[in-house]
Amino acid sequence: MRLRTLATAAACGLAVLFAAAPSASAAEGDFTYVYSDPSGTPRLGHFVDPPSRVCITLPETAEPWTPPAHSPRNGTDATATVFTGPGCDGEWFTLRPNGGHASERLKLRSVVFS
Repeated sequence: MRLRTLATAAACGLAVLFAAAPSASAAEGDFTYVYSDPSGTPRLGHFVDPPSRVCITLPETAEPWTPPAHSPRNGTDATATVFTGPGCDGEWFTLRPNGGHASERLKLRSVVFS
């Protein structure tokens, strides 16, 4: 009898464990970058409170024929790792939280926040 009760309690515990959804987390603050629109005019792109641990390909630079973005500024509370390729591929560089930035020499197409 005790074995059946123990097995039932264990099964219920596992069901509760697997039913709990993981909590979503986000970096708080703004992340900005400069990209060129189709006419070549520089524009400011930004994310507000971007998700953490999710690769974000910059929509304005996703295609190989579009120029990469540059001049990133990390105003979030998380470390931002920027990549030269879409899908967090290629060479990478990290920007510290709360003000880390780089010049227009740093080209990027995607970013992930810690």
